[in-house]
Amino acid sequence: MGERHITFAPDEWFHCFTRGVDKRTVFMDEVDGLRFQMLLYACNSAKPIHVSDFSGRKRLPDPIHVFAQERSAPLVDVAAYCLMPNHPHLLLREVDYGGISAFMQKVGTAYTMYFNKKYERSGALFSGPFKAVHVEHDSHFRRAVNYIHANPAELFEPRWKEGVVRSEVRLKKQLGQYPFSSLVDYQGIERPQNAIVSIAAAMQILDIAPSFETLMKDARDFYRRNKEFADEPEGPNVKARP
Repeated sequence: MGERHITFAPDEWFHCFTRGVDKRTVFMDEVDGLRFQMLLYACNSAKPIHVSDFSGRKRLPDPIHVFAQERSAPLVDVAAYCLMPNHPHLLLREVDYGGISAFMQKVGTAYTMYFNKKYERSGALFSGPFKAVHVEHDSHFRRAVNYIHANPAELFEPRWKEGVVRSEVRLKKQLGQYPFSSLVDYQGIERPQNAIVSIAAAMQILDIAPSFETLMKDARDFYRRNKEFADEPEGPNVKARP
């Protein structure tokens, strides 16, 4: 994931996203999703943490050990993220100049190396430079957080952006259990991945965590305002827990 022609600056939030080359699936299974989560933590450091150093007997890194590692100064604050089958969404604020570009490059390079080795392929995995949109005010920030957290609804309710949901009760449960999103962390559920997200920084703007109804309303509003960045339907390769 390279740099887009946009001016990043410390203390400013940016909605960053990229897509698999030729819109291909980049998270083939739950192991891939967990690997990317570990990289979101490990690469957010001026000094590198090598995920491969924490492999167990099956040569898979131990997530508990990875997320427990002490890091040097972080490159970015992560307010929210979500992994969809062929793309990730991230809401980032760089701590110092160059932080976002360095972070995105480190994560993209490390994940591409992992993916290419695992699936015996070569070449680029992500399509061109990552995209970034400046979050200009507090209401934009809130809508971006909610849009990112509502993204997995596409896997369960394909027409949610149109306001068509067969069961809001079921969708609320599915979103709350989706393991590859930071919504879980905002619910106060303890897990190793809590270490990825700077919830304290986000709550300075949000004040309170939004309800499910507000989440969906804001997400649809964000979609209507940003259709040029809208996601296309895709299959449920990254699955929610039962």
